[in-house]
Amino acid sequence: MKKTSFLVRWLPHPFVSVVVALSWLMLAHSVEVASLVMAVLLGIFIPRFIKPFIAYTPNIEWKSAVKLLFVVLYDIVMSNITVAKQVLGPIDRLEPKWFRVPLETQHEEVNTLLAMIITTTPGTVSAGIDQDRGDILVHALSTDDADAEIQNIKARYEKPLMQIFGVQAGDNA
Repeated sequence: MKKTSFLVRWLPHPFVSVVVALSWLMLAHSVEVASLVMAVLLGIFIPRFIKPFIAYTPNIEWKSAVKLLFVVLYDIVMSNITVAKQVLGPIDRLEPKWFRVPLETQHEEVNTLLAMIITTTPGTVSAGIDQDRGDILVHALSTDDADAEIQNIKARYEKPLMQIFGVQAGDNA
């Protein structure tokens, strides 16, 4: 039987522990002692409960991940402003479109996170990943150039995600 350290047994996924604890504090809008204790307890026990469902934690390039986080946050803020102007302005100027973003890889984490980022950014919604076709179906609230949107998604999100996970075009996972 393989021995594991006390820390590994109690914090099998330290990053998840930190995210859970910080999420609790943000949801509670409080840093009172009771909220801090609850955040620590949730940060310890939730990752332990989900340990069987997380088979492995992929090695990622953290510097690129943090950079992408700020790109996505910036895009969310700017997209919210753009969508607010579009929705509050004349509706006849909206040009909703469906388009497909071809995927460079079949890497599960890259494609799933790409779809999540697209959905999180206001003004676009990913309708699903089509593994057989190798693309993501996207609906844009308004765009006059679907090709430019596709290139923007690939450059701002897909390429950095591939770098974060160390994936080359055409890789399967």
